[in-house]
Amino acid sequence: MKAVVAHGYGGPDALSVDDVAVPRPGPGQIQVRIGATALNPADLRTLSGVLRDLTPLQFPYVLGSDFAGAVTELGPGVDRYAVGEQVFGVGLPRATGRMATMLADPPSLTTGTMAEYAVFEADTAAIARRPAGLDPQHAATLPIAGLTALAILRAAGIEPVSAGDPAGGSGPARPRAGQDRTVLVIGAAGGVGGAVVPLLAAAGARVLATGVAADEGYLRALGAAEVIGYRDVDLVAELRRRHPEGVDVLVNLALPGSALPATSRVLRAGGRVLNAAFPSPDPAAFAGMAVHVDNVYAAAGPGDLDLLARYAVDGTLPSTIGRRYRLSEAPRAYADLVGTHVRGKLVVMA
Repeated sequence: MKAVVAHGYGGPDALSVDDVAVPRPGPGQIQVRIGATALNPADLRTLSGVLRDLTPLQFPYVLGSDFAGAVTELGPGVDRYAVGEQVFGVGLPRATGRMATMLADPPSLTTGTMAEYAVFEADTAAIARRPAGLDPQHAATLPIAGLTALAILRAAGIEPVSAGDPAGGSGPARPRAGQDRTVLVIGAAGGVGGAVVPLLAAAGARVLATGVAADEGYLRALGAAEVIGYRDVDLVAELRRRHPEGVDVLVNLALPGSALPATSRVLRAGGRVLNAAFPSPDPAAFAGMAVHVDNVYAAAGPGDLDLLARYAVDGTLPSTIGRRYRLSEAPRAYADLVGTHVRGKLVVMA
Protein backbone atom coordinates (compact mmCIF):
# COMPACT_ATOMS: atom_id res chain seq x y z
CA MET A 1 0.00 0.00 0.00
CA LYS A 2 1.00 3.65 -0.28
CA ALA A 3 1.73 5.62 2.90
CA VAL A 4 3.29 8.93 3.89
CA VAL A 5 6.52 7.93 5.61
CA ALA A 6 9.34 9.66 7.47
CA HIS A 7 12.69 7.91 7.78
CA GLY A 8 14.03 10.28 10.40
CA TYR A 9 13.20 13.40 12.42
CA GLY A 10 12.60 16.58 10.46
CA GLY A 11 9.94 18.65 8.75
CA PRO A 12 7.84 18.20 5.61
CA ASP A 13 11.02 17.68 3.60
CA ALA A 14 11.58 14.44 5.56
CA LEU A 15 8.39 12.94 4.10
CA SER A 16 7.94 10.66 1.13
CA VAL A 17 5.14 8.50 -0.26
CA ASP A 18 6.39 4.92 -0.11
CA ASP A 19 5.18 1.39 -0.62
CA VAL A 20 4.83 -0.32 2.77
CA ALA A 21 3.23 -3.52 4.01
CA VAL A 22 -0.51 -3.43 4.71
CA PRO A 23 -0.94 -3.57 8.53
CA ARG A 24 -3.00 -6.48 9.86
CA PRO A 25 -5.19 -6.28 12.95
CA GLY A 26 -4.25 -8.19 16.08
CA PRO A 27 -6.49 -9.10 19.01
CA GLY A 28 -8.94 -6.29 19.82
CA GLN A 29 -8.05 -4.33 16.69
CA ILE A 30 -9.72 -3.35 13.41
CA GLN A 31 -8.26 -2.65 9.99
CA VAL A 32 -9.73 0.34 8.15
CA ARG A 33 -9.49 1.32 4.50
CA ILE A 34 -8.81 5.03 4.86
CA GLY A 35 -10.98 7.29 2.72
CA ALA A 36 -9.87 10.67 4.06
CA THR A 37 -7.53 12.00 6.69
CA ALA A 38 -7.00 15.53 8.00
CA LEU A 39 -3.72 17.21 8.84
CA ASN A 40 -2.93 18.47 12.33
CA PRO A 41 0.01 20.63 13.48
CA ALA A 42 0.76 17.95 16.09
CA ASP A 43 1.71 15.56 13.27
CA LEU A 44 4.73 17.71 12.44
CA ARG A 45 5.44 18.64 16.06
CA THR A 46 5.97 14.97 16.89
CA LEU A 47 8.08 14.47 13.77
CA SER A 48 10.28 17.47 14.61
CA GLY A 49 11.74 15.64 17.61
CA VAL A 50 10.74 18.29 20.14
CA LEU A 51 8.78 15.60 22.02
CA ARG A 52 11.25 12.76 21.54
CA ASP A 53 11.91 12.38 25.28
CA LEU A 54 8.19 11.81 25.83
CA THR A 55 7.38 10.00 22.58
CA PRO A 56 10.49 8.67 20.80
CA LEU A 57 9.63 7.61 17.26
CA GLN A 58 10.63 4.41 15.51
CA PHE A 59 11.42 4.78 11.82
CA PRO A 60 10.11 4.36 9.20
CA TYR A 61 7.21 6.26 10.71
CA VAL A 62 3.75 6.73 9.13
CA LEU A 63 2.07 10.05 9.98
CA GLY A 64 -1.57 10.85 10.58
CA SER A 65 -4.25 10.63 13.28
CA ASP A 66 -7.70 11.92 12.14
CA PHE A 67 -9.50 9.71 9.65
CA ALA A 68 -12.71 8.42 8.07
CA GLY A 69 -12.99 5.08 6.33
CA ALA A 70 -14.52 1.62 6.16
CA VAL A 71 -13.78 -1.38 8.38
CA THR A 72 -12.11 -4.06 6.25
CA GLU A 73 -10.92 -6.67 8.76
CA LEU A 74 -11.55 -7.59 12.39
CA GLY A 75 -8.95 -8.90 14.78
CA PRO A 76 -9.74 -11.71 17.22
CA GLY A 77 -12.22 -10.74 19.92
CA VAL A 78 -13.74 -7.73 18.16
CA ASP A 79 -17.53 -7.64 18.19
CA ARG A 80 -18.10 -3.90 18.35
CA TYR A 81 -17.84 -3.42 14.56
CA ALA A 82 -18.59 -5.39 11.43
CA VAL A 83 -16.69 -5.49 8.15
CA GLY A 84 -18.06 -2.80 5.83
CA GLU A 85 -19.14 -0.36 8.56
CA GLN A 86 -18.23 3.28 8.03
CA VAL A 87 -16.25 4.77 10.91
CA PHE A 88 -14.34 7.93 11.77
CA GLY A 89 -12.19 9.09 14.63
CA VAL A 90 -8.64 9.61 15.76
CA GLY A 91 -5.76 7.37 16.72
CA LEU A 92 -2.32 8.47 17.79
CA PRO A 93 0.50 6.57 16.10
CA ARG A 94 1.71 3.70 18.25
CA ALA A 95 5.05 5.36 18.88
CA THR A 96 3.17 8.08 20.80
CA GLY A 97 1.46 5.58 23.10
CA ARG A 98 2.18 7.51 26.30
CA MET A 99 0.31 10.49 24.87
CA ALA A 100 -2.58 8.32 23.66
CA THR A 101 -3.73 7.79 27.25
CA MET A 102 -4.50 11.54 27.34
CA LEU A 103 -6.75 11.22 24.29
CA ALA A 104 -8.95 8.35 25.41
CA ASP A 105 -9.21 5.59 27.99
CA PRO A 106 -8.68 2.90 26.76
CA PRO A 107 -6.10 4.65 24.56
CA SER A 108 -6.62 5.03 20.82
CA LEU A 109 -3.58 3.87 18.86
CA THR A 110 -3.00 3.51 15.13
CA THR A 111 -0.36 2.50 12.63
CA GLY A 112 -0.78 5.96 11.05
CA THR A 113 -3.74 7.27 9.06
CA MET A 114 -1.85 8.97 6.22
CA ALA A 115 -2.02 5.69 4.33
CA GLU A 116 -4.37 3.50 2.34
CA TYR A 117 -4.94 1.21 5.33
CA ALA A 118 -4.49 1.60 9.07
CA VAL A 119 -5.07 -0.51 12.16
CA PHE A 120 -6.79 0.81 15.30
CA GLU A 121 -7.74 -0.41 18.74
CA ALA A 122 -11.46 -1.18 18.55
CA ASP A 123 -12.39 -0.53 22.18
CA THR A 124 -11.99 3.24 22.43
CA ALA A 125 -14.26 6.29 22.59
CA ALA A 126 -12.02 7.93 19.99
CA ILE A 127 -13.63 5.94 17.13
CA ALA A 128 -17.32 5.99 16.21
CA ARG A 129 -19.65 5.00 13.39
CA ARG A 130 -20.05 7.63 10.69
CA PRO A 131 -23.72 8.44 10.07
CA ALA A 132 -24.94 8.30 6.48
CA GLY A 133 -25.62 12.04 6.43
CA LEU A 134 -22.00 12.94 7.22
CA ASP A 135 -19.59 13.21 4.30
CA PRO A 136 -16.37 11.23 4.96
CA GLN A 137 -14.10 14.18 4.23
CA HIS A 138 -16.06 16.36 6.66
CA ALA A 139 -15.96 13.53 9.21
CA ALA A 140 -12.17 13.32 8.96
CA THR A 141 -11.84 16.97 10.03
CA LEU A 142 -13.89 16.57 13.21
CA PRO A 143 -11.96 14.48 15.77
CA ILE A 144 -8.96 16.49 17.01
CA ALA A 145 -10.49 19.90 16.24
CA GLY A 146 -13.93 19.00 17.58
CA LEU A 147 -12.73 17.20 20.69
CA THR A 148 -10.45 20.15 21.51
CA ALA A 149 -13.39 22.52 21.01
CA LEU A 150 -15.60 20.49 23.34
CA ALA A 151 -12.84 20.50 25.97
CA ILE A 152 -12.50 24.28 25.64
CA LEU A 153 -16.23 24.89 26.11
CA ARG A 154 -16.34 22.63 29.14
CA ALA A 155 -13.27 24.25 30.68
CA ALA A 156 -14.96 27.63 30.19
CA GLY A 157 -18.05 26.37 31.99
CA ILE A 158 -20.12 26.60 28.79
CA GLU A 159 -21.99 23.38 28.17
CA PRO A 160 -22.44 22.69 24.44
CA VAL A 161 -26.02 22.89 23.22
CA SER A 162 -27.89 19.71 22.43
CA ALA A 163 -27.34 18.65 18.84
CA GLY A 164 -30.33 19.51 16.71
CA ASP A 165 -31.38 22.35 19.02
CA PRO A 166 -31.72 25.51 16.87
CA ALA A 167 -29.20 28.14 17.90
CA GLY A 168 -31.19 31.07 16.75
CA GLY A 169 -33.63 30.00 14.09
CA SER A 170 -37.18 28.77 14.55
CA GLY A 171 -38.56 27.75 17.93
CA PRO A 172 -39.06 29.64 21.16
CA ALA A 173 -36.20 31.72 22.50
CA ARG A 174 -34.59 30.32 25.61
CA PRO A 175 -31.49 31.09 27.67
CA ARG A 176 -28.22 29.77 26.36
CA ALA A 177 -25.44 28.33 28.51
CA GLY A 178 -22.92 30.94 27.41
CA GLN A 179 -25.04 33.97 26.61
CA ASP A 180 -23.47 36.08 29.36
CA ARG A 181 -19.90 35.34 28.22
CA THR A 182 -17.61 37.27 25.92
CA VAL A 183 -14.96 34.94 24.51
CA LEU A 184 -11.86 36.01 22.58
CA VAL A 185 -10.55 33.31 20.22
CA ILE A 186 -6.98 33.94 19.04
CA GLY A 187 -6.13 32.08 15.84
CA ALA A 188 -9.79 31.49 15.04
CA ALA A 189 -9.36 30.77 11.32
CA GLY A 190 -7.42 27.53 11.87
CA GLY A 191 -8.66 24.00 12.31
CA VAL A 192 -9.68 24.14 15.97
CA GLY A 193 -11.13 27.61 15.50
CA GLY A 194 -13.43 26.20 12.84
CA ALA A 195 -15.03 24.05 15.53
CA VAL A 196 -14.79 26.18 18.65
CA VAL A 197 -16.22 29.40 17.12
CA PRO A 198 -19.51 27.84 15.94
CA LEU A 199 -19.92 25.80 19.14
CA LEU A 200 -19.41 28.89 21.30
CA ALA A 201 -21.79 30.90 19.13
CA ALA A 202 -24.42 28.14 19.25
CA ALA A 203 -24.15 28.13 23.04
CA GLY A 204 -24.87 31.86 23.09
CA ALA A 205 -21.42 33.30 23.77
CA ARG A 206 -20.36 36.53 22.08
CA VAL A 207 -17.31 35.45 20.09
CA LEU A 208 -14.50 37.86 19.28
CA ALA A 209 -12.22 36.27 16.70
CA THR A 210 -8.77 37.25 15.47
CA GLY A 211 -7.67 36.63 11.90
CA VAL A 212 -6.32 38.31 8.82
CA ALA A 213 -8.54 40.73 6.91
CA ALA A 214 -9.34 38.10 4.25
CA ASP A 215 -10.75 35.79 6.94
CA GLU A 216 -13.47 38.17 8.15
CA GLY A 217 -16.32 36.79 6.06
CA TYR A 218 -15.35 33.21 6.88
CA LEU A 219 -15.20 33.90 10.62
CA ARG A 220 -18.49 35.77 10.69
CA ALA A 221 -20.13 32.88 8.83
CA LEU A 222 -18.87 30.58 11.59
CA GLY A 223 -20.59 32.75 14.19
CA ALA A 224 -18.05 35.39 15.24
CA ALA A 225 -19.75 38.61 16.39
CA GLU A 226 -16.58 40.65 15.93
CA VAL A 227 -13.43 40.03 13.88
CA ILE A 228 -10.15 41.75 14.73
CA GLY A 229 -7.37 41.86 12.14
CA TYR A 230 -4.35 41.08 14.28
CA ARG A 231 -1.97 42.33 11.59
CA ASP A 232 -3.73 45.69 11.41
CA VAL A 233 -4.02 46.82 15.04
CA ASP A 234 -2.49 46.39 18.48
CA LEU A 235 -4.73 43.58 19.71
CA VAL A 236 -4.68 44.51 23.40
CA ALA A 237 -5.27 48.21 22.74
CA GLU A 238 -8.08 47.49 20.28
CA LEU A 239 -9.85 45.11 22.66
CA ARG A 240 -9.55 47.55 25.54
CA ARG A 241 -11.10 50.19 23.30
CA ARG A 242 -13.98 47.93 22.25
CA HIS A 243 -14.46 46.16 25.58
CA PRO A 244 -13.16 48.40 28.38
CA GLU A 245 -14.83 46.15 30.97
CA GLY A 246 -12.70 43.23 29.77
CA VAL A 247 -13.58 39.89 28.21
CA ASP A 248 -14.50 36.78 30.17
CA VAL A 249 -12.47 34.10 28.44
CA LEU A 250 -9.37 34.10 26.24
CA VAL A 251 -8.99 30.99 24.06
CA ASN A 252 -5.50 30.75 22.62
CA LEU A 253 -5.05 28.62 19.50
CA ALA A 254 -2.02 30.34 18.00
CA LEU A 255 0.20 32.43 20.29
CA PRO A 256 3.31 30.95 21.91
CA GLY A 257 2.93 30.67 25.67
CA SER A 258 5.42 33.49 26.28
CA ALA A 259 3.05 35.97 24.60
CA LEU A 260 0.01 35.07 26.68
CA PRO A 261 0.62 37.02 29.90
CA ALA A 262 0.70 40.36 28.06
CA THR A 263 -2.32 39.48 25.94
CA SER A 264 -4.23 38.37 29.04
CA ARG A 265 -4.51 42.03 30.07
CA VAL A 266 -7.71 42.09 27.99
CA LEU A 267 -9.43 39.87 30.57
CA ARG A 268 -11.63 41.13 33.36
CA ALA A 269 -10.59 40.27 36.91
CA GLY A 270 -11.28 36.60 37.46
CA GLY A 271 -11.24 35.87 33.72
CA ARG A 272 -9.94 32.63 32.28
CA VAL A 273 -7.11 31.81 29.88
CA LEU A 274 -7.63 28.53 28.02
CA ASN A 275 -4.53 27.58 26.06
CA ALA A 276 -4.59 24.93 23.33
CA ALA A 277 -1.37 26.02 21.59
CA PHE A 278 2.21 24.80 21.86
CA PRO A 279 4.39 25.60 23.71
CA SER A 280 2.35 26.04 26.89
CA PRO A 281 2.76 29.16 29.01
CA ASP A 282 4.79 29.19 32.21
CA PRO A 283 2.26 29.55 35.07
CA ALA A 284 4.76 31.68 36.97
CA ALA A 285 4.49 34.34 34.26
CA PHE A 286 0.93 35.07 35.43
CA ALA A 287 1.92 35.71 39.04
CA GLY A 288 -0.04 38.62 40.49
CA MET A 289 -2.62 38.56 37.70
CA ALA A 290 -6.23 37.93 38.69
CA VAL A 291 -6.82 35.31 35.98
CA HIS A 292 -7.16 31.53 35.85
CA VAL A 293 -4.91 29.68 33.41
CA ASP A 294 -5.50 26.18 32.03
CA ASN A 295 -4.00 24.13 29.22
CA VAL A 296 -6.69 22.29 27.27
CA TYR A 297 -6.22 19.11 25.26
CA ALA A 298 -8.41 16.98 23.02
CA ALA A 299 -10.00 14.15 24.98
CA ALA A 300 -12.58 11.65 23.75
CA GLY A 301 -15.24 10.76 26.29
CA PRO A 302 -18.07 8.31 25.68
CA GLY A 303 -20.42 9.72 23.04
CA ASP A 304 -18.30 12.78 22.18
CA LEU A 305 -17.66 11.78 18.56
CA ASP A 306 -21.33 10.91 18.12
CA LEU A 307 -22.19 14.39 19.40
CA LEU A 308 -19.75 16.00 16.95
CA ALA A 309 -21.26 13.96 14.10
CA ARG A 310 -24.75 15.18 15.00
CA TYR A 311 -23.49 18.77 15.09
CA ALA A 312 -22.02 18.29 11.61
CA VAL A 313 -25.19 16.74 10.21
CA ASP A 314 -27.49 19.44 11.65
CA GLY A 315 -25.24 22.27 10.45
CA THR A 316 -23.93 23.48 13.82
CA LEU A 317 -20.43 22.41 12.72
CA PRO A 318 -20.13 23.33 9.04
CA SER A 319 -17.40 21.88 6.84
CA THR A 320 -14.23 23.96 7.09
CA ILE A 321 -12.15 22.16 4.48
CA GLY A 322 -9.80 24.73 3.00
CA ARG A 323 -7.87 22.53 0.55
CA ARG A 324 -7.92 18.92 -0.61
CA TYR A 325 -4.97 16.78 -1.72
CA ARG A 326 -4.40 13.30 -3.06
CA LEU A 327 -2.27 10.91 -0.98
CA SER A 328 0.57 11.37 -3.45
CA GLU A 329 0.47 15.11 -2.65
CA ALA A 330 0.51 14.74 1.14
CA PRO A 331 4.13 15.94 1.63
CA ARG A 332 3.16 19.16 -0.16
CA ALA A 333 0.06 19.42 2.04
CA TYR A 334 2.28 19.32 5.13
CA ALA A 335 4.55 21.95 3.59
CA ASP A 336 1.49 24.13 2.99
CA LEU A 337 0.38 23.60 6.58
CA VAL A 338 3.54 25.26 7.91
CA GLY A 339 4.41 27.54 5.02
CA THR A 340 1.13 29.17 4.01
CA HIS A 341 -1.85 30.83 5.65
CA VAL A 342 -4.29 27.99 6.31
CA ARG A 343 -8.01 28.57 6.70
CA GLY A 344 -9.87 25.64 8.21
CA LYS A 345 -8.64 22.09 7.66
CA LEU A 346 -6.43 20.47 5.03
CA VAL A 347 -7.66 17.04 3.93
CA VAL A 348 -5.89 14.20 2.13
CA MET A 349 -7.95 11.65 0.21
CA ALA A 350 -6.39 8.20 0.27
